[in-house]
Amino acid sequence: MGYKSLEDCVVDLERNGHLVRIKEEVDPYLEMAAIHMRVFDAEGPALYFENIKGCKFPAVSNLFGTLDRSKFMFRDTLEHVKKLVDVKMNPMSVLKKPFDFVGSSMVALGALPWQRKAGAPILYGRTSVSELPQIVNWPMDGGAFVTMPQVYSEDIEKPGVMNANLGMYRIQFSGNDYEKNTEVGLHYQLHRGIGVHQAKANALGRPLKVSVFVGGPPSHPLSAVMPLPEGLSEVIFAGALGNRRFRYFYDDEGFCISSDADFVITGTVYPNDNKPEGPFGDHIGYYSLVHPFPLMKVHRVYHRKNPIWSFTVVGRPPQEDTSFGALIHEITGSAIPQQIPGLHAVHAVDPAGVHPLLFAIGSERYTPYQEVDRPQEVLTIANQILGTNQLSLAKYLFIAAREDNLELDIYDIPGFFKHILERIDFTRDLHFLTNTTIDTLDYTGNDLNAGSKVTFAAVGSKKRELLNELPAGLNLPRPFNQIKMVFPGVVVVDGRDFISYDEEQLVIDRWAGLINEEDWIGIPMIVFVDDAGFAGESVNNFVWTTFTRSNPSHDIYGVGSFTSHKHWGCTGPVIIDARSKPHHAPALVKDDKIERKVDQMGIKGGALYGLI
Repeated sequence: MGYKSLEDCVVDLERNGHLVRIKEEVDPYLEMAAIHMRVFDAEGPALYFENIKGCKFPAVSNLFGTLDRSKFMFRDTLEHVKKLVDVKMNPMSVLKKPFDFVGSSMVALGALPWQRKAGAPILYGRTSVSELPQIVNWPMDGGAFVTMPQVYSEDIEKPGVMNANLGMYRIQFSGNDYEKNTEVGLHYQLHRGIGVHQAKANALGRPLKVSVFVGGPPSHPLSAVMPLPEGLSEVIFAGALGNRRFRYFYDDEGFCISSDADFVITGTVYPNDNKPEGPFGDHIGYYSLVHPFPLMKVHRVYHRKNPIWSFTVVGRPPQEDTSFGALIHEITGSAIPQQIPGLHAVHAVDPAGVHPLLFAIGSERYTPYQEVDRPQEVLTIANQILGTNQLSLAKYLFIAAREDNLELDIYDIPGFFKHILERIDFTRDLHFLTNTTIDTLDYTGNDLNAGSKVTFAAVGSKKRELLNELPAGLNLPRPFNQIKMVFPGVVVVDGRDFISYDEEQLVIDRWAGLINEEDWIGIPMIVFVDDAGFAGESVNNFVWTTFTRSNPSHDIYGVGSFTSHKHWGCTGPVIIDARSKPHHAPALVKDDKIERKVDQMGIKGGALYGLI
């Protein structure tokens, strides 16, 4: 479906039962976000907010809230685009089946960006930052943020849209020390294209021109979050997916303007000009705290006639960005495995906050003349995974050999853990990377962007049978003596608050020394938590607690632990300390008063009746 605008998309979704209008006045402070999250949880429709308190513009959210709705929006182009991505990743596929790509090639040719200023809808009017929807999602957020932006920047050495970056990096409108209407905060994480552009501009002592697009056809924001292969421009992808060429022009100040966007904010980032940004409730389920990030000096704010503000809410998964991920997987399929020889599948586990935990399946082909009983090729693959794009932000990588189980499923969390824990040898198969980079949003490390990684590699035949229930009389010394089994072979234990690493090292080592290894043969993983009841209540609670609250180098211990020639291992169960630490960021907690108000909206006669 070739939408010309976000308004076209809204009309189409409403006509087909995929969107509802919220007519009563809603508050952009917490209330809009609370409504969005409640409707998303119910797998409900997209939401069009007609009447936002203190703002003359309407807003839409939850466009990508379900995979079915996303497929509906791109129903005419999705299959062609999947083929185009496959061609970029694997050009040989065209040679093998050329006629399969004829229609897709025509789509690609029609996707080239189109520079044209005359009659551009975005030139209809001007406004200011303070007149835009000032949406605050979480109680401790430092101000209002743009949560569905398309941030455009160009390579100062290779200008033009074909070498540009279009990414979704949050923008802070208000709060902290930002001057009203003239300054906004620009936050981006490691391994982002805009970072390369800013580094080049800084080296030359020149300012970086940045344009922030909001709204436009839905293919535009999706392109901004796609992990596209190198050399495939986001604007070309947007044109192919939206069946409409990306229309743009440069204004009289030299800023690139998206003609079809609903709003465009132009601004300049000067070398070493930063201001405190945050806090912000983020997609791992915690706040990202206040840190210096680039300051964008605002030049102009354009808008089209009858513009619609687009936003989303991020928080502990699943949220709308989870559905983004499902759509991305639908489009890219096996694209990433094709980049790494021997890799069959890789999955960033969404309930664990995405980057903290990866599952992967590789091959073991190094010694086909021998029975393989230890990781070899999968370790090479693991190193490549941890050096590839955003996969390199992972903290925990669990990798298995395809040959050991052809039916192994990276989306079956308990099943994958079971396969690994049945086979892993903890004296040999844990491999650490210390003092390295981790996700900017992850506060388990020793500094911003700084932490560690670990690979759990398991290859060969089963070494143990996992217990399905706790055995009677299990040796469980104090202080960690409240236990719950999560799934076979894995338990969570509580009983003591974390104090400091120096003290906990002594306490945990003493506790592990009291364990009788024979009693724990079928339970190879122990996780210390603040609340065993919560962490053991569901698989999602377990992976979120375990992998968002631990730093491998500091928080992995073991029964019978040792260090031999700089290699760490243990003879008994591995212990992960996933208790909250003093340096961790606070978890996201909803506002009770707002939640009660949303409850009232869901009763008969309320705006959300039948939706939540």
